[in-house]
Formats: sequence, structure tokens, C-alpha cells
Amino acid sequence: MTPGATSTGESAGRRREVLRILRTSREPMTIVAIADALGVHPNTVRFHLDSLVGDDQVEQVEPGRKGPGRPPLMFRAVRQMDRGGTRHYRLLAEILTMAFAGDKDSAAKALAAGRAWGRQLDAGSSADATSPDQAIGHLVDVLDRLGFAPERRRADGEQQVGLRHCPFLEIAENRTAVVCPVHLGIMQGALETSGAPVAVERLDAFVEPDLCVAHLELQEA
Repeated sequence: MTPGATSTGESAGRRREVLRILRTSREPMTIVAIADALGVHPNTVRFHLDSLVGDDQVEQVEPGRKGPGRPPLMFRAVRQMDRGGTRHYRLLAEILTMAFAGDKDSAAKALAAGRAWGRQLDAGSSADATSPDQAIGHLVDVLDRLGFAPERRRADGEQQVGLRHCPFLEIAENRTAVVCPVHLGIMQGALETSGAPVAVERLDAFVEPDLCVAHLELQEA
């Protein structure tokens, strides 16, 4: 078995140690120097360096000295945040929705934020809806790309779009008064950029356990 690969947990810990040594060094280091600093065999360091280089966390650099013989390989840490680490986007979303919820007129501010993002989302789109049918189709395409699993509906002569999936379900269940206005704003903003003769009048959340409904309003030319 390759030195340093005794177990997944132990191997990951040793790899972090190699990276730590390189991050704290002002100058590039040789494999032997890293091994001496950690008190391990050079082959162990070489094994973990291969992984770190493959993950773009460490890079090999040209040796500084010139002279007879093959110069030793030199390595240094790539100066950037670890892009392989854990993400907590849900936590960020909860913090932001909590901040909105604590404001006066939170629903209005959430609606405006969603509308601005909806316009930005569709900025530069070549989709130019000239009829209600095209406009609704355009809206459905936008919502589908965002993961809402939309479906066109008609009830009591009214055009609707049903949403069968909420990309922010866990947060929407607890912060409906903030998250749902954001969704409504996104739909309104997306239609505004297309010059659509259709507007989203309102969004009814969780009319069924697996359904939210956006009510559409045809605008006069």
C-alpha cells in the first residue's frame, strides 16, 4: 500500500498537514523539506502532493538554483480559498430572509428584489413575446430553467402557471411572507423584459401540498 494511504480519514488529515506546511512557508519547499517538517517519509509527502496538485491547491514551481545534477522538485500552495470545502447556501438564504422579515414592508422589498433579479436574469434575451401565448411560454421556460417544474393551466377562464417544485422549499415553508414575494417578483421581472402583454397578478402559495399557482392577467395593447 502506498505510504500515506492507510485510511480515508488519516489520509485526508495528512494531506491537510502537507497543505498547511506549504501555506505557512514564504518560499517553495522540496518534498524532503516537507517530510522533515512533518516527520514522515518523503514518499508519503509525494503521494499527497499528487492529490493536492490535481485539486489545484498546490503547484509545482521552477527550482531556483542552477548547477550540476537534477534540481529537486519545488512546490508551493496556490493562494486562494479552498474551493473544495463545504458550502452552506441554505444558511445564507436563511440569514437573508430573516433580515428581510425583520424589515418594515418586508413583502414589498422582497417583491422588488425578485423583480430586479428577474429583469437581470432575462437581460439580453432575444425572446420578444408579441402575443399572450408566446409570453406565457417564455415565462414557463424561465421557471423551468430555475427548477420550479411549471405547468400551464386554465381555470374559470383565467390563464395560470402551476409550480410543482420549489427550489427553496424548506425556507419557503418557514418564510412564506418573504420567499413567495421574491418568486412573484422574479416572474414579473422576467415578463417585463420581454415586453410581454401578460402580467403576473398574484402568486398563491401551497394551494395544494404540491402546488403553488401564479395567476396571469392579460394586458391591453
